[in-house]
Amino acid sequence: MNLSSFSFLQGLQPKNQQFAVIGLGRFGRAVCESLHHSGYEVLGADVDEKLVAEALSCQIAAHALQLDSTDPLALKEAGFYEFDTVIIAIGNYLQESIITTLNMKEAGVTNVVAKASSEVHGKLLKRVGADRVVFPEYEAGCALAKSLTKPGILERFELDPEHSIVELLIPKEFHGKTLAELELRNRYGLNVLAVGREKMFEINPAPELRLLQDAMMVVIGDNEAIEQLPL
Repeated sequence: MNLSSFSFLQGLQPKNQQFAVIGLGRFGRAVCESLHHSGYEVLGADVDEKLVAEALSCQIAAHALQLDSTDPLALKEAGFYEFDTVIIAIGNYLQESIITTLNMKEAGVTNVVAKASSEVHGKLLKRVGADRVVFPEYEAGCALAKSLTKPGILERFELDPEHSIVELLIPKEFHGKTLAELELRNRYGLNVLAVGREKMFEINPAPELRLLQDAMMVVIGDNEAIEQLPL
């Protein structure tokens, strides 16, 4: 079974969103490349002409240009204020990061995601209006820890800090048992949204559906309850 092409959660993301990424260092390049290869329209920008040229030659964005993002007029002329989501990936340059974030919010950009290099930096970004602040190294460490301790979880869609939808491999402890027998709602407080069967997902599966090890299922519930699953 080709798991990479059989994902329930990937289908939840709207494909008509447009993204702009300002700052084409390692983090910004990774964001651009991932979004671009997922089929989204991405505009990249950096003050460094060399980084812009590399982004274009590697085809990690539909368009990339050189500009000073602390200049609100340059951002307006380049069309950055028209994007649904702007990612500020200038984490190592505190002043430029904060001014760029402020420019975006004052211009009315709906969703501004900003990279922070420290806790103080993150607080300042929040103060000037960043809708989401990310700490890539910290989050990468947490993700690695989760993947090592819960390798059966393939995808995670966080609804809020306490609840998620997760796509997971059915563990051997569930093999051959029906959903009714497992009583996931009573035992864990989790609801099963879908179960993978023969390259298709069965939505709202019947209680008598018998599970097979290493097939996939999608559940929704409390993060602590998800962590208790035998994965």
